[in-house]
Amino acid sequence: MQADSGKRYRNECTGNALNTVKMHAKEQDLTLFGSCFCPFVQRVWASFEYLEIPYKYYEVDPYKKPKDLLEVSPKGLVPGLKLNNFNPPKALNESTVILEYINDLAVNSTGRSLLPPATNPYALALVRLQCDHVNRSLIPSFYRYLQAQDQDVQINAGKEFHESIESLIELLERSENEVALAVGLGLWITKNEDLGLVDVMAGPWLYRATIVLKHYRGFELPHGEKFDRWVNKVFYHPNFKSTCNTDDLYLDSYERYAFNRPNTSQVANAVNSGRGLP
Repeated sequence: MQADSGKRYRNECTGNALNTVKMHAKEQDLTLFGSCFCPFVQRVWASFEYLEIPYKYYEVDPYKKPKDLLEVSPKGLVPGLKLNNFNPPKALNESTVILEYINDLAVNSTGRSLLPPATNPYALALVRLQCDHVNRSLIPSFYRYLQAQDQDVQINAGKEFHESIESLIELLERSENEVALAVGLGLWITKNEDLGLVDVMAGPWLYRATIVLKHYRGFELPHGEKFDRWVNKVFYHPNFKSTCNTDDLYLDSYERYAFNRPNTSQVANAVNSGRGLP
């Protein structure tokens, strides 16, 4: 059995993510407040890259609650977004809200979108169902599995996480069956240049599952021809890959979750208390 080595979370990107940070160090109308290990940040960051919207990446330590972070995110959580083109600057927080905002910006500027066309409201609704499942089921079950300490609890939590992935696959299959591979649905798309909303919503946790859950819990993602193709499309998509750090950053940063150290984060505390995620 592994022992807690006391590793701390990192506060500087590595690998591909560090290269991307360096390319986005200049002042822009939009500043993304992020933390290198945070999956909520990655879902927004990868979307910025895909949507081709100019931005500055600004690394912060959310556990120290710096003043400039609190000005854009009152809870001190990342991501935060500062809108510098207003006087005084405005701000947005919550990853899903920021995602919708930058997607709307892109539709009217770069012409790119994470969503199916607005002319297909049913396809849009199915995407919303997928993303709702990710937020309500997939993400909480990821943390419950990682934070569980008792072996029997770990086994049950692992089953729960696996079942949540299977349920997501069912929702995505429904979209394929009912909307016939509409662009942006995020599953089984053959054009690898496409990213959909559910790709960026779920991708960061599935990616961490292959590193963190595999290392600390021996977890393996389910396999299947379509699922494998979809996962590889997301993980190796240039705009997602460019926001990924080296494996050691995630292993170090998530050790505190794996041993459920007290007051690891607001997310960890919420999971331990049975409350919804902040």
